Amino acid sequence: MGNLVLFDLDGTLVDTAPDLGLALNLQRKRHGLPFLDQDIIRPYASHGSKGLLAIGFNITPENANFAAMRDEYLALYEEVYTRTPMLFEGMETLLQRMESAGLRWGIVTNKPRRFSAPLLAALKLEQRMACLVCADDVPRAKPHPDSLLAACEQAGVLPGVCIYIGDAQRDIAAGIAAGMPTVAALYGYLDQADRPLEWGADYVVHEVAEIETCLVAWQERLADRCEEH
Repeated sequence: MGNLVLFDLDGTLVDTAPDLGLALNLQRKRHGLPFLDQDIIRPYASHGSKGLLAIGFNITPENANFAAMRDEYLALYEEVYTRTPMLFEGMETLLQRMESAGLRWGIVTNKPRRFSAPLLAALKLEQRMACLVCADDVPRAKPHPDSLLAACEQAGVLPGVCIYIGDAQRDIAAGIAAGMPTVAALYGYLDQADRPLEWGADYVVHEVAEIETCLVAWQERLADRCEEH
């Protein structure tokens, strides 16, 4: 069935930060707090409700109110999450070039399926994907490898012929644990504490346009490995 390119969703394939931030600001308004600038929220968009509630309300999962605040946030996000999601600049061109070359692609995300599937449908991507695996589809979400291995099973390929692209340390850790090469997307939602050059990714890209070069290098490595055997 050929090789497979797997993408993280938020901050890698699709820019969802504006809607994630809007939901957080609506929640802050509900609690009598002013809106935060999107530039403040954006670096935390890949960290899910845990990261967003930390920057929005300075609370952690250890806080007694965390579960209620998380549920409130998710309810608000459900009202706005398909307002403005868009592929990152250059991503549609990349996907088209991959598809023209016969290279299949899929998505592995820690976003719940109740948000992921409708969002991808709104972007008209659901029929183009070889697979979609969400956090609630597997026993353990990233940084564990379960979701990546499930994606391989869905697509009918072995992890050794897959590559995973993500913008968070847990993405790279999951890819390494699954036994596949990884690409760290520095154009994504990185905060000041992130040290992407220390994550151990095989490739690092600063913009979407650089991904194709990584994919070419990866394909050449696979071809060389096949020749050796």
